[in-house]
Amino acid sequence: MQHIDPEHHDGTSDATPGGYESRRRPGELAFDTLMLAAGLGLLWSAYGISGFEALSAPGTVPMATTFVMVVAAAIVVLRTMRLPLEPGESLARDILPGVVLVFAALLIAYGLLLRPLGFIPTSALFLILAIKILARRGWGWTVIVSLGSLALIWLIFRIVFTVLMPAGIVPEAEFIQFFRALLAGGGA
Repeated sequence: MQHIDPEHHDGTSDATPGGYESRRRPGELAFDTLMLAAGLGLLWSAYGISGFEALSAPGTVPMATTFVMVVAAAIVVLRTMRLPLEPGESLARDILPGVVLVFAALLIAYGLLLRPLGFIPTSALFLILAIKILARRGWGWTVIVSLGSLALIWLIFRIVFTVLMPAGIVPEAEFIQFFRALLAGGGA
């Protein structure tokens, strides 16, 4: 567990909308600019639906909505640009620490590996790495908790709720059929 740096934070939340009222946090202007760019992209996409043909055209509501988004984002960018940068804060330490970047990479890898490897091996890899990083415990404990959690998740969603998940490299259907045959044969 990390300790609170008393010179940097007093342990209370800075949940004021926008962070601090009179200062700009690291990365805030870049994020606001990204939102403005996204709004402009969506406005262009909405314009591509039907252009400015008529008020009843299919693209009118999407264009109006995204136009409001662009105006609001532009106002936020202009207001943020005027604020002085918060001294004593850094993007890497206070806004986007390494563990956040690691988990973003893990989630991207999970999404990319889910179809080729399947649910069970991909989820096992993700859970083992995530629990090892967050819990900072030994490998034995990490693997037992990860695989136990995965088994429980798999049983609940695959067997109880019959949710289909990407099988990938694990012959999951054969395992299920084997156990069904075993249970059916044992009950007769």
